Amino acid sequence: MKKNVIIIGAAGRDFHNFNTYFRNNENYNVRAFTAAQIPDIDGRKYPTELAGKLYPHGIPIVAEEELPRLIKELDVDICVFAYSDVPYNRVMSISAIVNASGADFMLLGPKETQLKSTKPVISVCAVRTGCGKSQTSRRIIEILVNKGLRVVAVRHPMPYGDLNKQKVQRFANVEDLAKHECTIEEMEEYEPHVVTNRNVIYAGVDYEAILREAEKDADGCDVILWDGGNNDFSFYKSDLAITVADPLRAGAEVSYYPGEVAARMADVIVINKIDSAPLEDINIVRGNIARINPKAVVMDAASYLTVDKPELITGKRVLVVEDGPTLTHGEMRIGAGTVAAKKFNAQTLVDPREYTVGKLCETFIKYPNIGTLLPAMGYGEQQVKDLEKTIAATPCDAVVIATPIDLQRIVKIQQPCVKVGYELQEIGYPNLEMVLDKFIEKFDLAKK
Repeated sequence: MKKNVIIIGAAGRDFHNFNTYFRNNENYNVRAFTAAQIPDIDGRKYPTELAGKLYPHGIPIVAEEELPRLIKELDVDICVFAYSDVPYNRVMSISAIVNASGADFMLLGPKETQLKSTKPVISVCAVRTGCGKSQTSRRIIEILVNKGLRVVAVRHPMPYGDLNKQKVQRFANVEDLAKHECTIEEMEEYEPHVVTNRNVIYAGVDYEAILREAEKDADGCDVILWDGGNNDFSFYKSDLAITVADPLRAGAEVSYYPGEVAARMADVIVINKIDSAPLEDINIVRGNIARINPKAVVMDAASYLTVDKPELITGKRVLVVEDGPTLTHGEMRIGAGTVAAKKFNAQTLVDPREYTVGKLCETFIKYPNIGTLLPAMGYGEQQVKDLEKTIAATPCDAVVIATPIDLQRIVKIQQPCVKVGYELQEIGYPNLEMVLDKFIEKFDLAKK
């Protein structure tokens, strides 16, 4: 008899696990997906066109809060947990809810879900959101491109809109961001690739179809780079697995799911932000890495800042706007904007909470520890409008923008703006170039 299944997710890993393990598996009947972390992604359906012949009516997506009721009403046998950047106590709390409701609790691993590429694959993952995956990916691409190689990046899924339209997405320029109706959160991940590195990046829903398109990309492809999301492990089998750790959140590398999986699977672990973290916390991370993955190559790195108008910070009241997911489920309290404000002696960081409107008020209620920073939330049109109104209402001398995108292109900001960027800088040896030289030699990729 078929077992009834609910996949507990957040519009990413859940869809991938379904596609790779459940879609054509006649031993199971997936009755629903649940949705968490991301605002307004429930109430949709995983469409028939993506769900396959076993699901002619598609699969409903409902709020995670409905889980106990659904297990009972749908006679569910198994619940599959399938999203990332979650503390272990939260994972097991959900397991307790599932077991108490009568169902089994499942975690699918790499063997059942990773896809094999015909090209060499480098994966960049992390132990938490906001460790510095993106800057690490950019640095890797820079090195490989300088060696004459063509790199195609594939980004962890962020399908928050029409899932059919988002099956396979290709981004080669800024215009493609508008074409695919990207949210701010999506643009923050895709824009640096097409603007800074000038390489193609793919994303979407069906990662088998995405991989095959990436392998035969019109611009050529020597290497696939998996640009991870949150702290998930790669959807693709990696020939070189790189995981980024963050000593500003020391201990997270062994207390969050599935970040510890990524750390244990890594060939290389980059301890980032050693320029801003206390030595004690750096050593905690080193000790944990040595214990769980003693064979990994460990390298040190700094996340150095670029600030275009520091004079607008010095002695001024500034509003700091940071990457949304890093502040929310990433739980970061010190981002690049905060570091820049302190470095250039801002008079004060203006607290935006008194001035938030609409959905941003909900964000601060859900994530009360954000503090005096403003997350650049933009999962939908209304959130973008609320972000614009909140910035306009906040009394400050300047807005310090520490998001990976040109936020002023999306949101009208009346106050003077300071753009803060951040890049990876390896400290000492070993470094990424040494590791990548061995990778290039192993796969005979050197250009003549």
